[in-house]
Amino acid sequence: MILCGKPFEKVILLDSEFSQPPGERPTPHCLVAKELFSGKTVRVWIEKGEQPLAAPFPTDKNTLFVAYLASAEMTCFQALGWKLPAYVIDLYAEFCLLTNGFFLPRGKGLLGALAYFGEEILDAVEKKDMRELAQRGGPYTEDEKTDLLDYCQRDVLALERLWKHMVPHLDGDRSLLRGEYMKAVAKIEMTGIPIDTLALADLRENWEVIKTSLIEELGAPYGVYKNGKFKTDLFVQYLKNKGIPWPLTPTRKPKTDADTFKEMAKCYPELKPLKELQQLLGKLKLNKLQVGTDGRNRYLSGVFGSKTGRNQPSNSKCIFGLPSWMRKLVRPGPGNGLAYLDYEQQEFGIAGALSGDEAMRQAYISGDPYLAFAIQAGAAPRGATKESHGDIRSRFKATALGVQYGMGQDRLAMNLNISKGEAKALLDLHRKTYARFWQWQQDIENKALIEGSIGGVLGWKMRITSKTKDRTLANFPMQANGAEMLRLAVCLCAERNIKIVAMVHDALVIEAPIAGLEAAKSIAIQAMKEASEIILAGFSLRIEAESIIYPDRFPAKDSSQLWERVWKIIDRAKKRKKTELTADNQEGKDNGC
Repeated sequence: MILCGKPFEKVILLDSEFSQPPGERPTPHCLVAKELFSGKTVRVWIEKGEQPLAAPFPTDKNTLFVAYLASAEMTCFQALGWKLPAYVIDLYAEFCLLTNGFFLPRGKGLLGALAYFGEEILDAVEKKDMRELAQRGGPYTEDEKTDLLDYCQRDVLALERLWKHMVPHLDGDRSLLRGEYMKAVAKIEMTGIPIDTLALADLRENWEVIKTSLIEELGAPYGVYKNGKFKTDLFVQYLKNKGIPWPLTPTRKPKTDADTFKEMAKCYPELKPLKELQQLLGKLKLNKLQVGTDGRNRYLSGVFGSKTGRNQPSNSKCIFGLPSWMRKLVRPGPGNGLAYLDYEQQEFGIAGALSGDEAMRQAYISGDPYLAFAIQAGAAPRGATKESHGDIRSRFKATALGVQYGMGQDRLAMNLNISKGEAKALLDLHRKTYARFWQWQQDIENKALIEGSIGGVLGWKMRITSKTKDRTLANFPMQANGAEMLRLAVCLCAERNIKIVAMVHDALVIEAPIAGLEAAKSIAIQAMKEASEIILAGFSLRIEAESIIYPDRFPAKDSSQLWERVWKIIDRAKKRKKTELTADNQEGKDNGC
């Protein structure tokens, strides 16, 4: 049978049940596979130490595997030591694509997908009970084994019903590429990020002391905390006293979300310590950070979680979702190193390449597109540097990034703490300097509104509805193609046996023995460049690379001082506990105990 442009002798529908405590690798319990053409079904119960050495069905290039959120099945393959299938179609990825932009009342799970097509769905209560049974882990009674196998088989039959609806919507090699990505994601999720567990334990043990001390040390100048809690009325008074305009909610209260604090701290640097403190207090949930007994942070990648196709992992479960200073918990083990590989100014480069705006392309090629923009616009002389014209560069950087997000003059004025007239002048300079980009962006938006959808180079689409925001449309080509680029880079790295431990927006973190790190880094950089050239028709993006060699920690950039401050608090707390313990022991001796 020809599927996705390739002849397949077999199509195998697959589902598995497993347990996986937070941060650990999965322990598979059972697996059911049904071959679509013959109807043959294989049920496998997996006992520890007795599992099959190889998959009990073919995994070669003549066989297509179909699963729903295939990374789960692929991690089970790895846990069992089985060779991954040559070809995979993930109906979760394909359903996300098919319905992207629509409201799905039943969600994007298997039940939600069946409901979308009007199919009778499985018992949600039973599904929850069976998942809990699988997560409980063994030992299992014979009846429980049968129940789990039967449940797993019902999911396979449900997958078969969904398959019939989804086949017409498959997109050839692009669907297979998304399946290839899910195989690579499974490898990343199995590997995990190396964490300094001793430092993490110190943070968890002393968190209340840290919180109290930081509020006293960082929060005191602002006077916005009372009894350890942020008070909106005190913050309003602070803003009034300092004459700082602040974005408001529909109920006329100041916005206190992380993004607002981040943007406002750029305009008013004196707010940076408060921003870091709010971020720390608001997001730091160390008990939810998933770290296994082997010291690895493992979590679901949240693949295709956003409308643009970007990953959306849980911020509380992933180390890279926590405040940036906590990235210093990431530490390679003895003999190993990490490399952080980041696409430089990815969105600017994508915009210049896809729009065909030569001035924008040249600005990117210069190495500093924001300063190049200022020079091209006549606001800075040729030969200007980041050091000599830093303020001008900052303004033009904010303008360039703002345009890509559909930012208007009011928001730009607030972000830069300038008048609306000055903000309008900056936006006008961008329109004049990059006229071809602006025309391309308008053409893209017009086409999307006419056709009812907007898409990326490799087919990731979003449906346009009455609720689609203009800013979403304006930024979609850069974000969606950036996501396509990273997915392709991940596939190329996996193909070349590069061990990826994390995907971080438009960056990869790889791991290798110290002796082989430079070679691995070189291979990964080349893969990322190739991915950019495929997406951007030959235009290559730069990769910024930074190595972390044991015993060094992951860099925290502007937040290193906060890390050091926290560790001083922990050291004081340890000394105080030691002193108290010594005093207690002495008191015991004095009392003859």
